[in-house]
Amino acid sequence: QFLTDYQDAAYAQRYRALVDRVRSAETVLGKGQRLTQAVARYYAKLLAIKDEYEVARLYTDGRFEAALKAQFENWKHLSFHLAPPLLAKPGPDGRAKKIEMGSWTFTAFKWLARLKGLRGTALDIFGKTAERRMERQLIADYEQLIDELLASLTTDNLATAVELARLPEKIRGYGHVKHANVVAVKQQWQTLLERFHGRAVETAPQPVAVPVRVKGVAEL
Repeated sequence: QFLTDYQDAAYAQRYRALVDRVRSAETVLGKGQRLTQAVARYYAKLLAIKDEYEVARLYTDGRFEAALKAQFENWKHLSFHLAPPLLAKPGPDGRAKKIEMGSWTFTAFKWLARLKGLRGTALDIFGKTAERRMERQLIADYEQLIDELLASLTTDNLATAVELARLPEKIRGYGHVKHANVVAVKQQWQTLLERFHGRAVETAPQPVAVPVRVKGVAEL
């Protein structure tokens, strides 16, 4: 239901179809539902990117207004501190600097929330940023990963498959912080995948120092 609200019923069905496939494959092994639970949680995390449309939807679905009314009897103006990718400029630390936006922003959010159908299409101006393209690629990569795991899943490599399925948990933050996390996760992804397929390279043993006697003096 959350993914239906986030995008539409077809998007939610895309999620359900993959989770059901994982459940079927894991059930055959008779070792519980750890992989299914991991995919159910972290595939949803990748699909439900908190982009501009989602921020607008969360602000305007009624809960934010209800929370305001529960705390304040009335107010004249609202202001929002945001870092819109098309407007915000990076600060000295490289992070986008937030700017103050007036009450009109709430009205803009209502319109933007209705445009969520543009997400991922050629008309999605927000989707053209490097971060949004990276996020969409992560979804495709994760789907491909799960297909690869299911094709070779056994009781012996199940634990590694679960580790792989949980990797999106480490992808947090925004901007350059998120990008750095993705780079680190991709490295772990490759290492774990090699282990899953039994191709992990063994670390060469370190040479052991052997004492040698030279001219009656024990030396290493």
